Amino acid sequence: MSTRARQQPAPALHAAQCRAQMLGAARRFFAAHGILEVDTPALSPSAVSDPHIESVQVALAADASRAYFLRTSPEFAMKRLLCAGWPDIYQVCRVFRDGECGRRHQPEFTLVEWYRRGLSLHDMMAHTVDFLNAVLEPRRLPAPAVHLRYVDAFTEHAGVHPLDSGLDALTAAAGADAGLEGALGTDREAWLDLLLADRVAPRFARDRLTVLHHYPAAQAALARRCPGDARLADRFEVFLGDIELANGYYELADAAEQRRRWQADQARRRARGQPVRPLDETLLDALARGLPDCCGVAVGFERLVMINCDSTDIRDVVPFAFAETDHD
Repeated sequence: MSTRARQQPAPALHAAQCRAQMLGAARRFFAAHGILEVDTPALSPSAVSDPHIESVQVALAADASRAYFLRTSPEFAMKRLLCAGWPDIYQVCRVFRDGECGRRHQPEFTLVEWYRRGLSLHDMMAHTVDFLNAVLEPRRLPAPAVHLRYVDAFTEHAGVHPLDSGLDALTAAAGADAGLEGALGTDREAWLDLLLADRVAPRFARDRLTVLHHYPAAQAALARRCPGDARLADRFEVFLGDIELANGYYELADAAEQRRRWQADQARRRARGQPVRPLDETLLDALARGLPDCCGVAVGFERLVMINCDSTDIRDVVPFAFAETDHD
């Protein structure tokens, strides 16, 4: 695998024109809903704790006493604005994630993220589907979206219950070999992620959006637990076929619970030998002062451009792709 950045722009003029039109449609959609565009810092002295996401670390001569990190999402700063009383907000920005490079991933990409106050999770699902319909060409979505519970998707497509099945059943459903078992070990959530990618999502329809909702509570991240079933999280993702397009939460507003989750993440990082990053105490302080009831959604914009441009490779729609690789 080559990690050599392309020195010349790819022949992606059509993709750039398509992207510009789509960004215009996105901004018109947000304007029609009265959602304010904001701009937040790309640099932070803290980083995400999620073991599945790695931050890019940078050094600043202006403050050499500590490390800084490029944002993996504008989420933390945007939530601080909401805690300060700001209205519904959105942002279109570049974000950075280390170790992500392939047909659907780049270490630098465009994220569209927005927050709505006072909407239920199901209302936010419908709102997100409306956004995707506004940005994607109508011919890409000839059939209406379907909503599918995470538990039901696994039962139907993988033959296991994601909450009740034992680890042996999950590994058997994945068709795991010794190498995979050695890599994933007893990490139940890693096995569920593998099954979602390899067994469940490939069964989703390619002519309509699939809204997968109510993930296991262990995969809540920054979402609240479902009030009706504490085993579940108020989280959803939207797919077209097996391509994940959107990730949404009914946002967790409990600062103490958020700290507990981040500390658990850090413990998992230590156990895996991953770097442990500083927590964002400013967000925790803001949550302690009060986050309004709200839902948030993040969309990787290049994947939408890929769909409208009939591409299966993100490097076709990025003029200066980071690296040339055949890996996902």
